[in-house]
Amino acid sequence: MATVLQDFSLEQEMQALGRAARAAAQALALAPRPAKDRALLEAAAALRDQRAAILDANAQDMAAARSKGLGGAMLDRLMLDPKRIEAMAQGLEAVAGLEDPVGRELARWRRPNGLDIARVAVPLGVVGIIYESRPNVTADAGALCLKAGNAAILRGGSESFHSSRAIVARLKEGLAAAGLPEAAIQLVPTVDRAAVGIMLRMSEHIDVIVPRGGRSLIERVYAESRIPILAHLEGNCHTYLHASADPKMAVEVTLNAKMRRTGICGATETLLVDRAAAERLLPPVLDALIAAGCAIRGDETVQGLEPRAAPASEEDWRTEYLDAILAVKTVANLDEAIAHVNRYGSHHTDSIVAEDAAAAARFLSEVDSAIVMHNASTQFADGGEFGFGAEIGIATGRLHARGPVGVEQLTSYKYVVRGSGQTRPV
Repeated sequence: MATVLQDFSLEQEMQALGRAARAAAQALALAPRPAKDRALLEAAAALRDQRAAILDANAQDMAAARSKGLGGAMLDRLMLDPKRIEAMAQGLEAVAGLEDPVGRELARWRRPNGLDIARVAVPLGVVGIIYESRPNVTADAGALCLKAGNAAILRGGSESFHSSRAIVARLKEGLAAAGLPEAAIQLVPTVDRAAVGIMLRMSEHIDVIVPRGGRSLIERVYAESRIPILAHLEGNCHTYLHASADPKMAVEVTLNAKMRRTGICGATETLLVDRAAAERLLPPVLDALIAAGCAIRGDETVQGLEPRAAPASEEDWRTEYLDAILAVKTVANLDEAIAHVNRYGSHHTDSIVAEDAAAAARFLSEVDSAIVMHNASTQFADGGEFGFGAEIGIATGRLHARGPVGVEQLTSYKYVVRGSGQTRPV
């Protein structure tokens, strides 16, 4: 009986969140840019002013995560320090500096009968965001939804609950200072996993769900959601060293793509290299990776060139490690490299290192991923690096948005038709 009452109470609480978000979204859709920008700037100031409180909250999360035995990559994603809090504040300021995406005239034309038709950007409405342990997503998601005129219901990972709650409190300070409804950004107030299931059924209150996390989260959202989904899938990213690659660039790009931060979705997980150039390109690349603490899992050719490499299995080509582990495979040519990426990749971000412009052009054209790169680290797969101010995630599907999801991707559009008394002929 107690469980039934608890579930009923949680359902009521979630529905109340939804109703408040819907009312807030109606107000935000009409909010002028100065009000939205002020809310973001005031929130940035609050993040700085309340840095100690945020760090204390994060310390609670970190202690709990260590007691659960979370790995180094997960702890790195969860951890906040003064530098990361400052980066969050700067991210809010960067979003404030973007042009208002709402009300943009995307296209306009006149029909022979005199009708004037315009396609105009409008907010999505209420965005539900379900994500795992990175507390900075809380600030980025709230800021982007606000700028795009959307209300946000945030459901962060249980590991980052205290950190996210402290960050949302600062965002609400910004909203209040700008005279905007504080319910525009809400955090699901429980770590109970049942809240996710309720959220996925709240189609009368939530217009789109954005899941950001591992495969198990994405699969659950697809299985249970009654709401359209803008999915951020795992980042099984590739770097491919073509036979024409500059050896020095191959070392620098690969080392950065794998080891700059191993726990982010843009980290390279598989390195491909043309077999004919492997003896020339691979040894210095692998030396640099191993010296930086990276474990190598390779095919027979790789193991022949690097005795410290462990044998790779079929599963390694499919794995997002989020750790200092790299799968390395030799391929016969560009065709085989493209086929491998399209078969095993998650359609997130893939890069070719090559001096051969024709080979690079084919890779960029034929690899079916949201982001394709030439002579650049996959770790540039980031909304901030793209000039979006921040991102909610990297969308790996094909509908509505693909790649970094920033303010423009958090809008839809409507048609505005202006006439002068036209009637349609019978």
